[in-house]
Amino acid sequence: MEFKKEMIIGAYSLVSYQVTDADGNITYPMGKDCTGFIMYHPDGYMSAQMMSQGRPAYESRSLHTGTLEEMATAAEGYMAYSGPFEVDEQNKVVTHHMTVSMNPTWLGNSQLRYVNLKEDILEITSSPIIVDGKEQIASLVWKRVEQ
Repeated sequence: MEFKKEMIIGAYSLVSYQVTDADGNITYPMGKDCTGFIMYHPDGYMSAQMMSQGRPAYESRSLHTGTLEEMATAAEGYMAYSGPFEVDEQNKVVTHHMTVSMNPTWLGNSQLRYVNLKEDILEITSSPIIVDGKEQIASLVWKRVEQ
């Protein structure tokens, strides 16, 4: 099936996020009930936001200030980045360029995502990466948000 950049433009809600290691073991880094959105804008920018369920509110109810422990727990259960994206239509690859990121390690990085789009389901798969000495591949399934 032909793949064009225009086909992924829109907003999607997260269906699942899992990681598979070289031995076939599957884990859910943010829990099986992780929620989130990814958006691709026609101007060539994207944004991804994901969070674990059950993150407690700061006891202070402040927008920016919690205890160090509260803020660490909140950050551990949240992933977000945004920036320009480009599409390699022939190879069905989307490259995300991280201009802003919740995780400072990703700032300025570019990451390839292999794309499989069927109707309103977008599956994005990472290149293999080494985590704790094991090769892993992340797979995220997104469903287009209805207008």
